[in-house]
Amino acid sequence: MYANILLSTDGSDVARKGVKHGIALAKALSAKVTVVTVTEPLPVDYGSGHASGWMPSREEFDSFDAACKERAGKVLDEARSMAEQIGISAELLHVPNAHPATAIIETAKSRGCDLIVMASHGRRGLRKLLLGSQTSEVLVDGSLPVLVVGGHK
Repeated sequence: MYANILLSTDGSDVARKGVKHGIALAKALSAKVTVVTVTEPLPVDYGSGHASGWMPSREEFDSFDAACKERAGKVLDEARSMAEQIGISAELLHVPNAHPATAIIETAKSRGCDLIVMASHGRRGLRKLLLGSQTSEVLVDGSLPVLVVGGHK
């Protein structure tokens, strides 16, 4: 049915449930697994009109990038150990400085994935919303099947 599954995570509790579900599905289907985490660029305020904006220094950019890499490493290490616990291997990928939904879709296409598994919402998801904004954007794209894993018990 599915031979190559992309799992998306931001390290949140809900995303962790999505990864766990996706890994179990991949094992049941003997499918290949890629786990991706995306970190967004440092927001820059260029200002508008007469207001002066904020431009981060090179040190601030470097510090932000280092923090993103460290966080992504921890998130992917956790996914690796979840996969190893159930006896499968997963390809791990960090996409830095990107819009999450776009990066998830592009990664799935470039890796030849035939299913995306992601959580109903992540770090920025609001409980009162049915779906998080990144999940909604991936669903709306419609180019690949998406399995949305809810975070409720």
